[in-house]
Amino acid sequence: MHKWDRQQVILRRLRAGGFVGLAELAALTEASSATLRRDVARLAVAGQLRRVHGGVRSPDMDHAPQVGSRAIGIRVGLHAAEKRRLARAAAALCRDGESIIINAGSTTRLMAEYLRHRRLQILTNSYLIAQELIATSENRVIVPGGEIYRDQGIILSPFEHDAAQSFTAARMFMSCFAITAMGIIEDDPLVARAETKLLSRAEALVVIADASKFEARGSMVVCPLQRVHTLITGASAPADVLDHIRSAGVTVVTIGDDAVPPEEALAAVEM
Repeated sequence: MHKWDRQQVILRRLRAGGFVGLAELAALTEASSATLRRDVARLAVAGQLRRVHGGVRSPDMDHAPQVGSRAIGIRVGLHAAEKRRLARAAAALCRDGESIIINAGSTTRLMAEYLRHRRLQILTNSYLIAQELIATSENRVIVPGGEIYRDQGIILSPFEHDAAQSFTAARMFMSCFAITAMGIIEDDPLVARAETKLLSRAEALVVIADASKFEARGSMVVCPLQRVHTLITGASAPADVLDHIRSAGVTVVTIGDDAVPPEEALAAVEM
């Protein structure tokens, strides 16, 4: 990770909680102690943080926390019809009695509408998904501890160990910022870190991505393509990119305008 990227990770983490320990910064930046000390010293001289015993803190503890990704209200409105079709197909894979994980995202949020009549155990870091499922279903809903980021609709924990670490799931459903040859990509290190923690608790990963997600953008790799079991996407997704994803061993399901996935495609993702 380059110096500028490391420093941005440090500053974003400070905006999330105001204080962060040096051990956590080392894990987030994957930097050596010497490199981390230099980064912290530069940021302190610039007035962007203050060094305190055991870590660093924000010079202004009163400002609102921020995450780099766009507000979920904006993202939900983009490619809304396609996202709804993908969410419906993803929800059709769930069976009563299962334990699943759903990450906070504009497409995965729409899954809640189609899970109202299920009986599942659902871990989610989306307080919007949790709110809807609690209000409209009898699913058991678990959320990790942490701070709520209102604009993004996400719960992010500053702790290594939270409720997520005691949960195991047959599969995790994830939407993302982008999909490239490098894998599943996010645009914010805090979001990427949270998704990596959730992914460690799931046996299989189902990625739900509309056709706009196959562009090289973002910088934080959540996982390589080989970690993905199934990709659910729209019929207009670029064929050459989908072929590459299939070559990595991923089952690809494309959903057309009729919103009803072929039975053989659903059978292919049964686990």
